[in-house]
Amino acid sequence: MDLSFPATPTTIHALHALHRPPLGLQARRLRRLHERLARPQQRRAATDRLFLAVVPPADVAARIARLARHLKIGHDLRGKPLEPEHFHVTLCHLGDGVGVPADLVSLATERAAGIAMPSFKVAFDRVESFRNGAFVLRGDDSVIGLEVLHQRLSDALDDSPQPARPFTPHVTLLRDHHLVPEHAIEPIEWQVKDIVLVHSLLGKTTHRHLARVPLV
Repeated sequence: MDLSFPATPTTIHALHALHRPPLGLQARRLRRLHERLARPQQRRAATDRLFLAVVPPADVAARIARLARHLKIGHDLRGKPLEPEHFHVTLCHLGDGVGVPADLVSLATERAAGIAMPSFKVAFDRVESFRNGAFVLRGDDSVIGLEVLHQRLSDALDDSPQPARPFTPHVTLLRDHHLVPEHAIEPIEWQVKDIVLVHSLLGKTTHRHLARVPLV
């Protein structure tokens, strides 16, 4: 297994926290070492992505797929809807690279397991297009639980409390150059019971669920 995954701000902070380096000169040297080791990898095309996400149950994913097909026709979109097993809400992007580093998988799972948060209900009650062409499910107060989970997970990975980070909970349905204004839909609801560590094979439309961490 290739462990030369490129370091990102999140992964660097998390790895530092795991090994608890001393402050000062030694910590700065370690940080420079991570950055130097990452540079050669950045010249190679990434084939793998790791991220932490919330994934809807199969029956809800099937309903989202039906909605995506219906809205594609209704808005005359050309983009292909995602496969039902690919619908998700990204919580934290851990990085792109070649291969899946076992230490990052272990670290992310360990930190996610340390979050104290009960299961909660989420509901997406509207759709809209982002400027980048993503046509998505959105919500307001009904997705606050996702915002709280994202903040707690980010703090756990960074190992230091931070102000609220920008985060817009959404589920991407498809991508299309035609932008659709926001409008209401019948709510898509489910009970969020766990955090999923997802391995995406870039360019192959394949997602692998490496770990599930229950919310307790």
